[in-house]
Amino acid sequence: MDFETLKQQIEEAAKKAFLEMYEKHGAENIYSFALYSDERAMTVCPSSNTVETLKEIDEDDGVYYKYEPAEWTHEMEGADQDFNEICTHLRRELDQHDEDDEWFQQFQAKLYTSCIEVLEKLKNENFFKNTIGKDIFLIFTVSDYEFEKQDLKDIIIRLNDNEYKSEYLEWMETWGN
Repeated sequence: MDFETLKQQIEEAAKKAFLEMYEKHGAENIYSFALYSDERAMTVCPSSNTVETLKEIDEDDGVYYKYEPAEWTHEMEGADQDFNEICTHLRRELDQHDEDDEWFQQFQAKLYTSCIEVLEKLKNENFFKNTIGKDIFLIFTVSDYEFEKQDLKDIIIRLNDNEYKSEYLEWMETWGN
């Protein structure tokens, strides 16, 4: 698989998804955007959330709902056709290597790294800030999969140069306590 081409497709889809979300929900104060995949590396999907949505959340669970893309209101919304094409392409590639565990491990790692690199590129180009006028929280995550704590910390630091980074890292310190 040509991961440079895939990264370009993911970048274009991510931009399109975010712009669609801003057009539909900009008045609700979008504060976050995520790309996520699954443990089998068959999908790449966008997710975003708004400050307006957080007002409806119980304060005790607020940080979790603020930072967990699976709980965000606009999960799997935006650039639907683009992301569906990416997912179809991933599944075809996976089907060709169905029983090759070593190949899969490399494929999965390259896919996850590609998604993180796309988000980092968009952050460094100020795509989100130029679109809505402020920094937002960015994350890459994987459903039904847990990153090592240090790996997740590295992702948060890499993708966020804002107040969200500090709050997320402080929240991480409470895990397991």
